Amino acid sequence: MPVISVLDPAVSELIAAGEVIERPASVIKELIENAIDAHATRITVEIKNGGTTFMRIVDDGDGMAREDVPTAFLRHATSKIAEKADLDTIMTLGFRGEALASVAAVARVTVMTKRREDDLGTRYEIAGVEQGEPEECGCPDGTSILVKDLFFNVPARRKFMKRDSAEGNAVAQIVQKIAISHPGIAFKFIRDNKLDFHSDGSGELLAAIRAVYGRDFAHDLIAVDHEQDGIHVKGYVVKPLYSKSSRSFQDFFVNTRYVRSRALSVALESAYENMVMTGKFPACVLLLDLPPDTLDVNIHPAKAEVRFTDEKGVINAVYFAVKNAMLQNGLIYEFQMPRRDWYAGAPAPTYEQQSLPAPPPAERPAYLPPVRETATPLEMPVEEMPQETAPVSSDMTQERAQETAPSSVPPRPQLDGGDMPFGMPAPRPRTEYADRSVPVSHFGDSKPPRAAIVQDSFVDMDAETDTQEFPAPPPPQAAPALRVADPYPDIKVLGELFANYILAQSGDTFIIIDKHAAHERVIFERLRRQNCRQYRQLLLEPGHVLLTLDEFSAMESNTALLDRLGFSFDFTQKPCLIVTGAPVFFDGLDLDEIVQEVAHSLYLGKIDPQSHVLDDMLHEMACKSAIKANDRNSISELQALAEEVVSNEDIRHCPHGRPVMFIMTKYELERQFRRRV
Repeated sequence: MPVISVLDPAVSELIAAGEVIERPASVIKELIENAIDAHATRITVEIKNGGTTFMRIVDDGDGMAREDVPTAFLRHATSKIAEKADLDTIMTLGFRGEALASVAAVARVTVMTKRREDDLGTRYEIAGVEQGEPEECGCPDGTSILVKDLFFNVPARRKFMKRDSAEGNAVAQIVQKIAISHPGIAFKFIRDNKLDFHSDGSGELLAAIRAVYGRDFAHDLIAVDHEQDGIHVKGYVVKPLYSKSSRSFQDFFVNTRYVRSRALSVALESAYENMVMTGKFPACVLLLDLPPDTLDVNIHPAKAEVRFTDEKGVINAVYFAVKNAMLQNGLIYEFQMPRRDWYAGAPAPTYEQQSLPAPPPAERPAYLPPVRETATPLEMPVEEMPQETAPVSSDMTQERAQETAPSSVPPRPQLDGGDMPFGMPAPRPRTEYADRSVPVSHFGDSKPPRAAIVQDSFVDMDAETDTQEFPAPPPPQAAPALRVADPYPDIKVLGELFANYILAQSGDTFIIIDKHAAHERVIFERLRRQNCRQYRQLLLEPGHVLLTLDEFSAMESNTALLDRLGFSFDFTQKPCLIVTGAPVFFDGLDLDEIVQEVAHSLYLGKIDPQSHVLDDMLHEMACKSAIKANDRNSISELQALAEEVVSNEDIRHCPHGRPVMFIMTKYELERQFRRRV
């Protein structure tokens, strides 16, 4: 057996440094966190060659005393904690006392620091095990740390470094994320002698987000501010229409510390269920304030992960914070018009830029002022429409159409004393739409009602729907989702455009609604609510589903919820789950796949454990049952659908994530016609 010996300090220092310092971005993160803990208000980060050869961090914080500088580079030397009990109340970003020691073990470090009460500062150099002596120097208040030749004594680590641009981008991301979490600190990032990024330190979170991600990203955000069970969630989330193609824009901060958390991502994405398109992910900047004794940040030396004592409570808080914010906002989209100063000397757009044919010069009236803004056509992400267009609908045109229609087309049935669509009740007072008590059914003239597609199952499209919505009622401590008042109580339908878009007006607001997408969402919501009823059938041959131990425990602890969904299980053969009963709606579907997905959703802590398999089926049923483009509808039919859309906050996206309605104010319309500046 080999002889057991104690490692040389130089070797042990390199091993320990490898847990903290992986790349230049790790160095920048640790040193910026030290500057923030030193109460800095201005921090400048400068790198060259991606940080591999040169990094400098300058702050105006408290600085260090001359006798403390050599001690600061010793491992486990810190001013943040002093005893065991302090680990339960950590509020600083650094506390382990490993950052400076790890950096000095793999790079050449020069530090200059000065306290405000001192006349002179201190200069100190260290490189691996080679330490210098503290010297007096002249320097401004605060601390400046210069790091050169990263991994100069570990050639093997240098081989794993990426190209300079990739390493520089990683540093930029770290600086930007910390700048967002600390909007009261002015950050400046210089890369290869060029200013790459800066924030003003005004203290406004939205200003920091705008500085990092740009004006367009900040324009599409919804403010979040919610407190539940001692957990305060604030920040911003993006509107569903503007979701991103990856999770890279999901920024979570716990007690101002940037963290990566799968649980927080699950809570966020659960709030966006059935509102984003396939392959898209919601973006956010969410700051969570928790009591320090309810989380553990001492999991890994890099401190990039945290563990919550009540993970379910944190998930609930994030879910309801985002859900309430979107409901209060209404998720009503405005047409994005160009916003430029028409009289600021901007060059006039060419006709090629406007995608319009240029008229002959003689046809241009001499009295028109020069146009300096592109009149962008109104655009919406909708399905491709056929080339044929239909005239604007009205009661008069409908009567004429019936008079001239071929005799083979059957007349519209008369329901409740009026010319109404199949299954559609007669118009009621506007107040009845506010409580969402009027269901919208099939709209059509000569075609059979598509609602018959689902009438073979237990769902009755014309039956009174259950007012309880999925998911099941949250735990008692969870705050209920808020509802906003009807934003357009006096909506008036003017007609149709291209036989698919409802044109309406409410006060000084112009509204355009995709009738197929809107009706599809109406039917989808009704099917989901009706499916939540306890329609259960016992299985002649019980199914056996193998789960992980965590998934099995999650199912076993949520038997009440599963029973409300129509499931029944036998838990006697752990970890094999025996399915003895399932909702009638699941007939013909892959029950094993559905149970596995529900179990995994419960394990992740999702508020809504509904299976995507069932949702996909409901999507298809709603799509087939909804009215289609080019279906002929009367003004009364369109009016009923428009009122349902504007009064129901759930109908803002179709089940596939496409927007249902857009608006334009009278002011914006007049700006396009140059009536307003």
